[in-house]
Amino acid sequence: MEEKLMRNPYYVRAMDFIRNTDLNSLENGRHVLDGDNLFVNIVDSSMKTPQQARLEVHDRYIDVQVPLSGTEMFGVKPRKDCTMPDGEMDAENDILFYDDPFDRTISVAPGSTVTFAPDTAHAPLIGEGTIHKAIFKIRVVE
Repeated sequence: MEEKLMRNPYYVRAMDFIRNTDLNSLENGRHVLDGDNLFVNIVDSSMKTPQQARLEVHDRYIDVQVPLSGTEMFGVKPRKDCTMPDGEMDAENDILFYDDPFDRTISVAPGSTVTFAPDTAHAPLIGEGTIHKAIFKIRVVE
């Protein structure tokens, strides 16, 4: 997977941006880095319990998420193993939610990155309180 990501010029650009930018200095909102091919959303979001967190997948974009103000937990499950979609893919927003339970959780420390390709369902925002984070949306390149 890493080799395929490194062939995606938008992924490479996102990683360079993360390494060379103080993400905490960016204002909340959408920051366009390369049109619809690469952008980052800076958000403050309320955290959820594992029971409240919902798996989501994307078709057109790779997610790179960077917790900034604290540790964030993510539920994770292979997309091919998800069997309980909640509706259809929202093509405009490139998101489909699943009601499946997740197989495992991962913990991501502040300033660290986690990458979710379209083949991985992920349930973000597991924790307590509010988190300040960056969500990079990177167009999939075949």
